[in-house]
Amino acid sequence: MKIKDFRVLFFYLRNSKYCIMSLQQKLMVKIKEAMKSKDKVALESLRAIKSEILLAQTKTGASEDLTKDEEIKLLQKLVKQRKDSAVLYKEQGRNDLADPELAQVEIIAQFLPEQMSGEELKKIVAGIIETVGATSMQDMGKVMGMASKQLAGKADGKAISIAVKQLLG
Repeated sequence: MKIKDFRVLFFYLRNSKYCIMSLQQKLMVKIKEAMKSKDKVALESLRAIKSEILLAQTKTGASEDLTKDEEIKLLQKLVKQRKDSAVLYKEQGRNDLADPELAQVEIIAQFLPEQMSGEELKKIVAGIIETVGATSMQDMGKVMGMASKQLAGKADGKAISIAVKQLLG
């Protein structure tokens, strides 16, 4: 292979959607893009993610990177916080504060795996109910535990809970 071929291959891999980058590397790229475009909401959201990652790393020890599951949990936590804040602001009639929170949710959610549709979620939860042998709402804890592990990052905990209640109740 010639040097030119390596450059083309490197360029393709670097700019490909299949390029394997850590969450921190993706964040740095997005932060630079937000700075260049002067997008304050995106910049604030991205910096919040970066801050949470650094805090999580210092808890576990700075030498360790977060696992994929830990990253997903962290991102889900940030999305949930902003959604809850937006709900509170809307209840108080403060749409001026709720709208930026919802905009941040959209930006943070782009780093999460694609969420399952309601139908897909119900099919998987039904399979889990069958596996566990759950028959009533008393078995909800067993089902939720297994479903939460199996669907981590693919579905919101609230959506899982609603699906379990519908199928058991």
